Amino acid sequence: MKIIAVIPARYESVRFPGKVLAKDTGKYLIQHTYEQVCRAELLEKVVIATDSKEVLDACGQFGADCVMTAETHQSGTDRIAEAVEKIDAQIIINVQGDEPEIEPANINLLAQLMLDNQNANMATLIAKFETAEQIANPNIVKVIIDKNRFAKYFSRAVIPYCRKTDGIGNIEDYYRHLGIYAYRKEFLLRLTRLPAGKLENIEQLEQLRVLEFGHNILTGLVSAVADGIDTPQQYAEFVKRYNK
Repeated sequence: MKIIAVIPARYESVRFPGKVLAKDTGKYLIQHTYEQVCRAELLEKVVIATDSKEVLDACGQFGADCVMTAETHQSGTDRIAEAVEKIDAQIIINVQGDEPEIEPANINLLAQLMLDNQNANMATLIAKFETAEQIANPNIVKVIIDKNRFAKYFSRAVIPYCRKTDGIGNIEDYYRHLGIYAYRKEFLLRLTRLPAGKLENIEQLEQLRVLEFGHNILTGLVSAVADGIDTPQQYAEFVKRYNK
């Protein structure tokens, strides 16, 4: 079964314009992500999907397979769907372009989840929280899972809400969502043709579209978590870590 990863790389960014081409380490940020993803052994191919000629040219400099997509896409998932429509693959893994420290082992785990669970059309990764402050942070998405490891709901709010403590209970009872997904190709193409749901619009979380339309998302628990780069400050910290 052919498994490929697609990295959506949009040049524009509200909080950090042009971040995928930031190069303070001597390598583009998108290059760091690409090289990490290429280390995942279960992948047969890694593709970058962009709407920017600048990103396309940069990818050519470090030898990445990059395809141009429309500028009108509202999400990375839509961009990936266009990129893979004519590519021969059965499983597509969506890795964000601003994750230069993503663990290749996590990508392999996600791919293996899809191989081992043929009835799952989509899967994602989750992790435990380290502090109560992380749980309270609306920028870190929380997820509730059932006993079969399927996601029941995602939110920026604290879920589950602990009645006894008026908010956050035992840290062990909470899971954070990591923004990496795997899809069966035909499901991905169907998903991106669906309209955004009410919950998706309220929470601004596109994975809620899957649940709103009655589909399941299988989850895999990982221990190693590397946050993506959203701001210039986070990028500066990454540069420090890389230079060490």
